[in-house]
Amino acid sequence: MQLDEITYKVIGCAMKVHNTLGSGFQEVIYQRCLALEMQQAELNFEREKEQVIYYNDIEVGSRRADFIVENSIIVELKAIINLENIHLAQAKNYTVAYNFPLGLLVNFGALSLHYKKVFNNSYKLTS
Repeated sequence: MQLDEITYKVIGCAMKVHNTLGSGFQEVIYQRCLALEMQQAELNFEREKEQVIYYNDIEVGSRRADFIVENSIIVELKAIINLENIHLAQAKNYTVAYNFPLGLLVNFGALSLHYKKVFNNSYKLTS
């Protein structure tokens, strides 16, 4: 599946969740519902997968991504009124730190669903 197709499906799933629940719930509720929608859409994903963070090839810690979809996109969820630059920077940092080509930041907290694509300009294809 191509990145655009995966992204389209994830956003469609997120829209279904937001249209059903609206805003006002905790992030974990949206995360659980999005997992159900992505299963129905037959997307392969891992939820809360722990990823090691490296600095100059030295392990410095770990972080759990909300979702890794089709082993090619990191999806970071928020349930806040407004996305801020720090949230976009966080999603961008995850795509770089985990070496994924694309990240998707999805916010369920506003009256309408907000999402941003985040590209990793330094993505390195691994064999």
